[in-house]
Amino acid sequence: MNPFNNLFPHPNTTYFAMFQGESPENYEQKCLCVLALDISGSMQGQAIAELNKGLQAFQKEVVDDFVASQRLEISIVTFGSTAQCIQQPVLVGQTEIPTLQAAGTTKLVSGVQKALEIVEQRKQWYKETGQNYYRPMVVLITDGEPDPDQDLPALAREITQGMVGKKFTFFALGVKGFNYDKLAQLCPPPTHPLVLDGYKFANFFRWLSNSIGIGIIKSAERGEKPKLLPPGDYGFLEQIEF
Repeated sequence: MNPFNNLFPHPNTTYFAMFQGESPENYEQKCLCVLALDISGSMQGQAIAELNKGLQAFQKEVVDDFVASQRLEISIVTFGSTAQCIQQPVLVGQTEIPTLQAAGTTKLVSGVQKALEIVEQRKQWYKETGQNYYRPMVVLITDGEPDPDQDLPALAREITQGMVGKKFTFFALGVKGFNYDKLAQLCPPPTHPLVLDGYKFANFFRWLSNSIGIGIIKSAERGEKPKLLPPGDYGFLEQIEF
């Protein structure tokens, strides 16, 4: 059995209400990727500019891969002084990637929790509409540490439980200035934060798109175990060995 599948119906339809009335674009097996992006004030300038370029490059990479473009759904959650979903799940070629603006503080926990809620809501919609899916991915990108009122330990427990239960895959990318020790709390062993070299977001998103298109979707079609590609091959990491 493909470990990225979770195809059994669930009696709880609470999460389905969010997408009720939406019809699938196709019935290809879906791969949901929810991006939780830090847009706090410290991301102003080059950081937010390069992040915006990276998102555009990510969309182009996926659209150029026909199979991935029919299967990858993207959702975007941003967090500054508040956390909000600015892009509901949609096939990556069926939307315009929004341009992000940086301001405010860092409601990191609120942002990731919202991303996890979207994962559960979308999985229920897949089940209700008869769509198979790969294990969803949640990607956190941040350059800071959470505001003092954010409950990091509670979020860490939620992420660990979700990953142990194979509900989703989670990984975090730290941008220049981030607090490694705090971000590491959210990465259950043996995982750890990825550390971005400068602002090489385009390289990171190239790795992400190839990991989804080649490492997950095409590997599964060949009957192989889906896996992320080695990130060290893409030149976006700073002083990290795998």
